[in-house]
Amino acid sequence: MFAGRFPGSETTGDGTWTFDAADLPAGLAAVGYHTVCVGGVGFFNMRTPLGSVLPGLFAESHWEPSFGVTEPDSLGHQIDRVGEVVGGLPTERRLFLLLNVASLHQPNWFYLDGGTREDGDSPASHAAALRYVDRKLARLFDLMRRPCFVIVCSDHGTAYGEDGHTGHRIGHEVVWTVPYGEFVLS
Repeated sequence: MFAGRFPGSETTGDGTWTFDAADLPAGLAAVGYHTVCVGGVGFFNMRTPLGSVLPGLFAESHWEPSFGVTEPDSLGHQIDRVGEVVGGLPTERRLFLLLNVASLHQPNWFYLDGGTREDGDSPASHAAALRYVDRKLARLFDLMRRPCFVIVCSDHGTAYGEDGHTGHRIGHEVVWTVPYGEFVLS
């Protein structure tokens, strides 16, 4: 969909938007987008050097514990913040939003009816977390009544026994497969 332009980079397709910037948020800002990220996982918490890199790419970044992995209504809180951000922008202002959904991250046992910490996470609790996310997305779409480009994603997938692996700090296809969606409104 997009690529940074540099000499010798000739492999983009006809529909690829190329930009003259070091990263996508800077490229979109150069053509008039207000860039915002609302993070959920630690990569967005501004508490460590690593947790400051991604937020530092955006004109505006938001993270707080209620957006994090241990909060059962994290996405609801994140969408509340998106509403505040959008409410403060002129309607005609284009928006690039990166929404990092922490709900799909471990722990997710609390999304199952009757789930307990002792039960732990499982494919069923992960699926329940995904259903929670799906229920919240309509509200996000309702807020985006403007020209926008929105990316909604997790930061990685999770292994639940595939090839003997459990968790996400491993090199496996199920971990590299990132739950992701995007939409553009003009």
